[in-house]
Order: sequence, then structure tokens, then C-alpha cells
Amino acid sequence: MKVMIVDDEVIIRNGLSTVINWEENGFTVLEPAASAEEALQRIPDEQPEIIFTDIRMTGLSGIDMAREVKKRFPDTEIIIISGFDEFAYAQQAMREGVSDYLLKTSRPGEIIQSAAKARERLELRRRNEEGGKAQQTIVNRGFLRRLLASGSAPDAEAEAEFWDRFPDLRPDSGGFNMLRIWLLSVHSPGSGERGSHPGGDVNRIVGSRVAERLACAWLEWNGDLLILVKSPGGEDWGRMRPALVHAEAELGCRVTAAGGLPFTRLQELPRALATASEAGSYAWLLRAERRIRYEEVAARRGIRTVCAVEEETELFALLRAGDDSRLQFWITDLLERIELDREATPGSVQAYLHSILVSARRWLERAAASIGYSSTLPSGAPFDMHELARRPGRIMVHELKRIKQQYEGMVSSASPVERAVAYIHDHLGQSLSLQQVAKHVHMNTNYFSELFKRETGRNYIEYVTQAKLRKAMMLLRETPAKVSEVAGEIGYEDLKYFNRLFKKFTGQTPSEYRASPEVCPSPD
Repeated sequence: MKVMIVDDEVIIRNGLSTVINWEENGFTVLEPAASAEEALQRIPDEQPEIIFTDIRMTGLSGIDMAREVKKRFPDTEIIIISGFDEFAYAQQAMREGVSDYLLKTSRPGEIIQSAAKARERLELRRRNEEGGKAQQTIVNRGFLRRLLASGSAPDAEAEAEFWDRFPDLRPDSGGFNMLRIWLLSVHSPGSGERGSHPGGDVNRIVGSRVAERLACAWLEWNGDLLILVKSPGGEDWGRMRPALVHAEAELGCRVTAAGGLPFTRLQELPRALATASEAGSYAWLLRAERRIRYEEVAARRGIRTVCAVEEETELFALLRAGDDSRLQFWITDLLERIELDREATPGSVQAYLHSILVSARRWLERAAASIGYSSTLPSGAPFDMHELARRPGRIMVHELKRIKQQYEGMVSSASPVERAVAYIHDHLGQSLSLQQVAKHVHMNTNYFSELFKRETGRNYIEYVTQAKLRKAMMLLRETPAKVSEVAGEIGYEDLKYFNRLFKKFTGQTPSEYRASPEVCPSPD
């Protein structure tokens, strides 16, 4: 804590600054001042917290100086150290805000004790002031949180209260300043996929670092850090970025910023928050970007939301194969292709990936039905649909591996005929012979043929033909594939032959079946 001694007597001022061991007691003594005028000139630059001054000096008196100092620097502690033990002097000094009145005959210990009490008063005032500011900041953030959470434009009363609580965000006299909401996603390297948050303390530190550099209000918002920034000339990012770089280096974290549309009227606050949230939802799609602004993504139209038949076929083959590494590679490649699509939006990506998971689940259910699997398939814990857009890699790997494991468990517990049926359904596009299927389940061909008819009620050829046609019915109903493509998908190159078989089985041609309002019942 800095101390300044003011006295026009050189012996007194040098004696007070050298005889007393100030440093040992935690004080730093500035160069003594020879007059009140000199002290007033130096105080703004040197900012002493405690001033020891004589009363009677050439020029301004110590009391005159105390009056001026208290007017300009009210927190400064002033202690009179005079050669006059007069009650009237002491009274006048106290009226001007002087904290203590000592005589020049006071011992060093008394002087240090007076300085120590002044320090205690200063520290107490600072603590109270900081506590008051902290409490006011909490109240202000609560007001802003309620304003944002309401989703409505503030009325006149709320707007007036906003500007009263956040005066630093007021537009300058020219009125050209804009406001912008930024959502900062703070996460640590190695903490998992983008969007992982290390916690509130880090958010608060980052918010404080930004507040040191530009006018803003900040609060924690759904795990992110929301910052409402005053944007002079739209240069808020240029001023905020150094603060984020500094915070990243200090904390060992990574910060991604998503900005909403800038605005000049407080009534536009709901739209500003909505557009910032929309920009933030692109975190996975634009994972290489440190800054995402709504203006840069608003024109995206989205990708297709339903997976193609070819993708389903490829995925089903991978699920049957049971190779985790190949399945992982397929998912990674799929997501990389999505990231490269400049039309991709979080909503369309979410719908597209969900369609893949639904297709995989239906494939599992069809496989279970085809072998007469009697146990109920476990559904597993439901996942958050929003997480499918935020952390697609994690969700896709977890869900598809779970389906693969359920298929493996179902097939491993099946009888030889059930395993044969599953094998047939997995290879409907091929011309499987009875001998090939019997070999797959490690059985004699003749014995397998008898066992197969006994358990299914149909001979091998009948069963395979009907299985192919039922798949064709599903493809005609659920996909836009051409009839010729559907025929090829189940292994029939001769379209006329396929049409004849299909009509015999369903009573309708493939085209009539697709156009009919209800599924035509098929024989068992």
C-alpha cells in the first residue's frame, strides 16, 4: 500500500520517510512532497492510498489539501501529523475527512499503528464495495436471464430497467452502435466431441476476460456462456477474439463462438437469441471454425432427410458381417461426407441420421420375424434427438453397434432352421441353392430339406420365392425405386417373370400394388 508524506520542512519529511521501517510493515513510501501544491500535482499519477501531511505549510495548508483530495479521490486516507496540539485544528481536520490526527512528537510505533488502521479501513471499504458490486452483478444477470427466457420483446418498463442496469451497453450519442449475442462453447482438448463443457468456473473466467476488453454483459446459459456485446461499427469480434485467445492460453481450453444477428433496438432481443442459438447448433458441422455467425449459415437449404436404398443395403451387410472396425469406418466416412456438404443444416442432418437408425431397427425386426424369434427385442435407453445433431459420431456408433449385437445374440440362440432362414433373408438378391444353405448351417442336404419343410410348413423353393416377393412388396411401398430395380434387388433379371410371380402372389401387378391405397393381403 502506497504512502505519501507531505511537509514543507525537509527534516520532518525525510525523517518520517527514513526513520520508520515502512516496508517491513507492508507499506511503500513514495518520494515525499515539499508542499500541498506539489502533492496535488503528483497524486493523480502516483495514487497514494494513505497521505501523512502537516497542517501549516507555505502555500496551501494541509487542511486545504485534504479538502481537495477528498473531493477528487474520496477513498484516500489522510492523516494529519502536526506540531500543534489544538482541538480546533483537529475538529476542522475531521470535518474535511481526515482520518487521524497525530503530533510530530509521536513515536514511530504510533505512526505505523495509525497507518495500519488506515489500511484496515481501506481494505474493509474495498471488500464491502466489491461485495456490493458482486451482489448487484448477480441481480443484473438474473434480470437479463428472465428477459431472455421470456422469449418476448421487453415492454417500455423492462427496457428502461435494462438500460438502467446495463448503462455501458447504451448506444453512443451517434446511435450507430449495435448489440450482438454470442454463445461461447468452452471445452477442454481431449474432453470428447465438440460441445463438451468443463464447467462453470471456466465459463466465468472467460466471461471476465471478455468483460475486461469490451462493454458487455454475460451469464451462463444452458451450459454455454452467453455474452451480450456492444458492437461499435460491427467490430465486436475483432475486439473479443484477443480476450478469447488469452483465456484459451491461460486455461488450456478451446472456445467456439456463435453469433446471432446484430440489432439496435432492444425489442429485437428474442430474434438475436434465436439466431445465436441457431448458429451455435452448427458447432459439429463447422467444427473447424472458431467463429460461426448466423449470417454465414442462414441461406443453407439442408440435405435429403431419408437414406437411400443403396445405403441401407450397405449398412445391413455391415451389421450382418459383425465387423466393428468396418462399421466404424462406414459411420466416419458418412459423417465426413455430410460435413463437406455446404447445404447441410443441423435439422436436416438430424432427420437423415435418424432415418438410418430407424431403417437399421426395422431390418433387425424383420430379421427377428423371419426366423420366428419369440423373445422381445430390447429397445435400450432412448437417446436425445438433439444429441444426434450435436454429437452424431457418438450416437451413431453406439446405436448401430447395439443393433449389431442384438442381431448376433438373436442368431446365435436360433435353431439350425432359424439360422438358415436368417441367412436366406440376408441374401435374397442372390440365387441361393438348397445345398448352399444346408452347408451354411452344417447339415446334410436331404435331412436339412426335410427339417426345413417340417418347421416352416413350406419347401425350400416356395419359402425363398415368397420371401423375395415380400421384400419386393416392402420396397415398392417404402422406396421410390423403379419396378425393374426392385426386381433386380431380389435377384430377378427377367422383369416379365417377376411381374407374373408378383401378380400370382398378391393378385396385383407391381405398379397396381404400389398405387393401391392399402397393402394387399398376401398368402402366408
